[in-house]
Amino acid sequence: MEKIKILGISGSLRKDSLNTKLLKCSGKALPENIEFDIADISGVPIYSEDVEALSAPQSVKDLEEKIQSADALIIATPEYNYSIPGVLKNTIDWLSRSEVLKHKIIAIMGASPGMLGTIRAQLHLRESLLFMRAKIFSEKEFYFSHANNRLDESGDLTDENDKKFMKDFIDGFVDFIKVNKQSI
Repeated sequence: MEKIKILGISGSLRKDSLNTKLLKCSGKALPENIEFDIADISGVPIYSEDVEALSAPQSVKDLEEKIQSADALIIATPEYNYSIPGVLKNTIDWLSRSEVLKHKIIAIMGASPGMLGTIRAQLHLRESLLFMRAKIFSEKEFYFSHANNRLDESGDLTDENDKKFMKDFIDGFVDFIKVNKQSI
C-alpha cells in the first residue's frame, strides 16, 4: 500500500495549547510509514461571502491544498462554551464552500483541563462534518479530560494507560483509513 498522509488541525491558536500538544502526541503514535503534518489555521480570515465572491484568500487556498493532498485528517478541538472555538468553526465554514471535506476521512479528538474532555464540542464538530459528508472515525472516541495534569512540559503523555489508549485510537484510525481509502 502506498504511503498514508495525515494532516492535523488544532482548533486552538494558543501557543501552549493542550489540543496542539495532543495532536503532536497523536503524530508520535503513528506508525513510521505514515506521513504527518499539522496545518496552521491562524491566517484564515473571518468568513465573508463578499470576500469569497472576489476569491478565496491565499491562506484558505493553501489549507484546501494541504487537505486535498492528505488521505485523512485528525482534528483536535478544545471546548468553548459547550461548543467548538470560533476559529475552528470559521475554518470549517471556509472549507465547506469548496467541498474539500466531502468524503474526507477524519478523526476527532480533544483535550480539556475540565472533567468532560470536550465531549460537547466534539459532538458539534461531528454534526458539521457529517453535513459535509465526511467519513468520521467513530469506532473509538478520544475525550482527554484533566489534560493539563496528564501532559508533561514538552507535551508528551505522562501515563502509560494514556499512551496505550492513544496507540489503540491511532491504530484503529489507521485501519479505518485503509478500509475507507479503498472505497473512495
